[in-house]
Amino acid sequence: MANSDPQPTQWSAETLAVHAGFEFDPQTGAVMPPIYATSTYAQEAPAQTKGYDYSRGDNPTRTPLQKALAELESAQGAYVFGSGMAAIDAVLQTMKSGDHLIAGNDLYGGTVRLFNRVAVDRGLTFSYVDLSNPEALKAAIQPATRWIWFETPTNPMLQVIDINQVVSIAKPHGVKVGVDNTFMSPLLQSPLAEGADVVMHSITKYINGHSDVIMGCLMANDEELLARLKFIQMSVGAVPSPFDCFLVLRGIRTLAVRMRQHEANGRAVAEFLNQHPGIETVFYPGLASHPGHAVAARQQRGFGGMVSIVLRGGQTAAHRLLTGTRLFKLAESLGGVESLIQHPASMTHASLPAARRAEVGIVDGLVRLSCGIEGTQDLVDD
Repeated sequence: MANSDPQPTQWSAETLAVHAGFEFDPQTGAVMPPIYATSTYAQEAPAQTKGYDYSRGDNPTRTPLQKALAELESAQGAYVFGSGMAAIDAVLQTMKSGDHLIAGNDLYGGTVRLFNRVAVDRGLTFSYVDLSNPEALKAAIQPATRWIWFETPTNPMLQVIDINQVVSIAKPHGVKVGVDNTFMSPLLQSPLAEGADVVMHSITKYINGHSDVIMGCLMANDEELLARLKFIQMSVGAVPSPFDCFLVLRGIRTLAVRMRQHEANGRAVAEFLNQHPGIETVFYPGLASHPGHAVAARQQRGFGGMVSIVLRGGQTAAHRLLTGTRLFKLAESLGGVESLIQHPASMTHASLPAARRAEVGIVDGLVRLSCGIEGTQDLVDD
């Protein structure tokens, strides 16, 4: 690259999505990274390598993906894992028995399951707090608190958490802040710029965008934390395959244009449902009536394609909708090019006790929509 060419830090997010992480293969000129399906690498002499020795530690297809993710999130480093849950668990691996984590009270059910049914057996403790309430957060901090972990917007209630406010409360206590940025993608929100210590994405969702890969990642700026996460990635070995890394690199190239259409569809569907007589409540931060709208407008660069609704007819009406759509496919997950519809109480959040679901608003009439990139009017009609 000539010195007169723009540097990546000067590029727009749209340009980074296309070019981040890889220019071309110097040996062949290939404009996409080759798939290095190898487990080990020949060494010139003992411990003299070309940068790779064993693919659990590093792989030449994984390297440009991690570089691209770091550039997109404006992070010093990024590491990918075999799933979003493996990425979250890597953060828990930085803690020791007796340490405490404060979590948002509205989280993906799988995250709560990891905390309550796996990590507690390692001696970790957890508190669940409404992080939109600063006094509740202050009261929850203990001498053993090491992390605050939350999603924003949350899954499935689409609550918006003020990242900077959480950081300002955490830092005087030496507590680190981790943000699950899956619903927004790096295109629409930058938690590190708000002061977060680590950002997590379920790459399975918007970043890959094609519902054909399971993967997670962590991004951070602190060199000591990055070194620890890298050691955990290599030692535990919950790493994705070279083929999956290649697929995600392909997916990233269209992230900007996909997010634009996801948001256009999410906004249109939310506005339509907000006027529909059969809908009791619409949860979408892009609506001015949403209680987190002002915070979302400040810390996000858009409102995304996720919409949750409560139907007036409860579970009966929800079942009719869930089984009646044609374009919105009844399936778990989100963030793919295709639109999906699902029932949190019996699907993604079924592992939560009924009392806990009721506490955060996951009622039987709640339905979550992931608006894909189809024609806007087609989705509204559906």
